Amino acid sequence: MALRNSQRIWILNKAPTGPITSETFRLETRPLPALTAGQLLVQVQYISNDPVQRTFISAGPNAIIKPGSPLRSSGVAKVLESQSQKYKVGDRVFGPFGWTDFSVVDDSFVTAPAAELPGKPYASISPLGMTSLTAYGGAIDVLDVKPEHTVIVSGAAGAVGQVVVQLAKNVKGAKKVIGIAGGPEKVAYLKSIGADAAVDYKDPNWKDHLAAIVGKDGIDRFFDNVGGDIFDHILTVLNIHGRIALCGQIAGYNGQYTPFPHFVEIASKRITLQGFTVGDYITRWAEVSKELRKLIDEGKLKVDNAETVVPTKIEDVPTTWTRLFEGKSRGKLITQLEA
Repeated sequence: MALRNSQRIWILNKAPTGPITSETFRLETRPLPALTAGQLLVQVQYISNDPVQRTFISAGPNAIIKPGSPLRSSGVAKVLESQSQKYKVGDRVFGPFGWTDFSVVDDSFVTAPAAELPGKPYASISPLGMTSLTAYGGAIDVLDVKPEHTVIVSGAAGAVGQVVVQLAKNVKGAKKVIGIAGGPEKVAYLKSIGADAAVDYKDPNWKDHLAAIVGKDGIDRFFDNVGGDIFDHILTVLNIHGRIALCGQIAGYNGQYTPFPHFVEIASKRITLQGFTVGDYITRWAEVSKELRKLIDEGKLKVDNAETVVPTKIEDVPTTWTRLFEGKSRGKLITQLEA
C-alpha cells in the first residue's frame, strides 16, 4: 500500500498585474498515482524562494506559468518510496518540485542527489545552488572584477548579493567593495563577510553617505539586483567605461517600475550594460559547485549566516515567499516545510 495517495499543491489562480493578493494562488489537493518502474515518492522538505519567480507568473502572453498551472520552484526532498535504480528510500534529492508537500516523479525529473554542508541539508538551494552560480557568473565573467576596481552591489545582503560581495573582495581582491542593503543589521552583516563599506538605502541620506565612501574614485563595476532609484543613482557615480551586470530588478517586479532620468549616462560614459541569467551558466554548475566548496573550505566564502530559514506549513507557503519583496529576510530565503 502506498505511503501517500494525495498531495497538496499550490496553483496559480490569477496572474497578477500588481502586488500579490489572496486571489493570486490557490491550494489544491490532488491524487498521487501508484509508483511504476523508475519512479519515486518524495516528501518536499525545503523550498527555494527566488525573486525571478515573480516574473514567471506576471500577466501577459509570455508568462512562463499560466493560471491553472502549478508554481515552479527548486527544492530538496526526501525519498519515501522508490521504484528506481538511482535513488533509494531515505535519500535526499534536489529538483524542481514546486510548492507541494509530496510528489510522485520519474527519477529523470530529479536534478541530482542533494548537496549538503555541515548543518545545511538545503545546501543545493543556497551556498551550492542557483543563486551562488548566478553570483559567480556575474562577478567573475560579466563584471570581470580586477584588483584595481571599486565594486558596488545592490541587494547585497540577499542570496545572490552576499556571494557577489565575497567573490569580488575575497577571491578577486577588488580594491573596494561596497554593499547596498536595507537596515543596520544587514549593513553590519555585509561588513562581517568582507565588504569594505555598506550603505543603508532606508536612510534618507544614503546617497550622501555613498558619496563620502566613494570619494573621487568613482565606481568601476556595478552588480545590480534591484533596479529602481538605486540603479538610476549609481549611473551618476559610475566611471567612464564602467561595467554593469544586470541580474535583477526586484524593485519593479510588482509592477512599480521607476523611470531612469540618468539613463543617458550609459551613453555619455560609454558604460557597458550586460543582462544575464543563471541559464547562461547552467552547463558549468558542477564545475562552479566544486569551486564554491573549495572557497568555503578556505574561508573565502562565509556561509554560516547565509540563509533565513522559515518553518512553514503548506498552507502558508505563499506568505513566506512574499517576504522576498518586503525586505524581511537576509541572505537566501528558504521555506522549511513542516510535516
